[in-house]
Amino acid sequence: MSAFDLESYLNTQQQRVEKLLDSRSAEMGTQVPPRLLESMRYSLLAGGKRLRPVLCLAFAEAVLRQSTVSRVVEDCACALEYIHTYSLVHDDLPSMDNDDLRRGRPTNHKVYGEAMAILAGDSLLTDAFALVAGGPEPVRGLLCRELSLAAGSAGMVGGQVLDIAEDRPAHIDYLTRMHRLKTGALIRAACRMGVLAAGGDADALARADTYGDAVGLAFQIADDVLDVTGDASSMGKPVGADAAAGRFTFPAVLGLEQSKQLAARKVADAISAVQTLEPVEGPLAALARYAVERSS
Repeated sequence: MSAFDLESYLNTQQQRVEKLLDSRSAEMGTQVPPRLLESMRYSLLAGGKRLRPVLCLAFAEAVLRQSTVSRVVEDCACALEYIHTYSLVHDDLPSMDNDDLRRGRPTNHKVYGEAMAILAGDSLLTDAFALVAGGPEPVRGLLCRELSLAAGSAGMVGGQVLDIAEDRPAHIDYLTRMHRLKTGALIRAACRMGVLAAGGDADALARADTYGDAVGLAFQIADDVLDVTGDASSMGKPVGADAAAGRFTFPAVLGLEQSKQLAARKVADAISAVQTLEPVEGPLAALARYAVERSS
């Protein structure tokens, strides 16, 4: 086990991400109708783990071997959180999961109404690409494509469609495919975008891909486990919703202990993949473990 201080690292990086999100979204200023901007920022600045932007920054820093990264990397980190936030706003809608709480606060549509919540989500999604494309660096086009593939029909949205299918089979292959798209695609993109934005080579990109795929699946398994074992006060949202809705989850299909074992194997795969990028275990290894050891 590494002696790396993940708590301190996460605290520093999360504060960094919060400042970036605040400044980038504030730059919209008078160009955006005030109520729309308020709704967008309500969800965007509501806190959270910020795992995706932190992974993006961590991979860029691993490639560069330094803690200072470019505006390109920071724009990617913010764009990833824009898209993650949009997905949560839309997931909470009555037509989707119909949730009243998110991160311990009323969901966006409970505060601003369904129409504004839809439009705020649409804006966050679209503005994410403007953010990534907003500079002269040639790599930004490649990064936009990476983000689009992760967020679109062959990525997160495709996974959401598999999730809402009425004839969803109770089969591990279907469950794994669904979550590799719904949750894993954006996590994998975060890792890959960090490498690409920092000028990493093909080997580093392949390692980021393997790591992101493994961590994305481990993260979702942990979410499913927490929905069984967690409590609403620490989670900041209702628990037991999956079981109540009759949804097939990893614990429902594999059992609780086998789900935990699968998550642990995925964490080991992720750590192994980045050993050349991180010869001494540091943030990447610690973040892989955090994906399953978190309590909320």
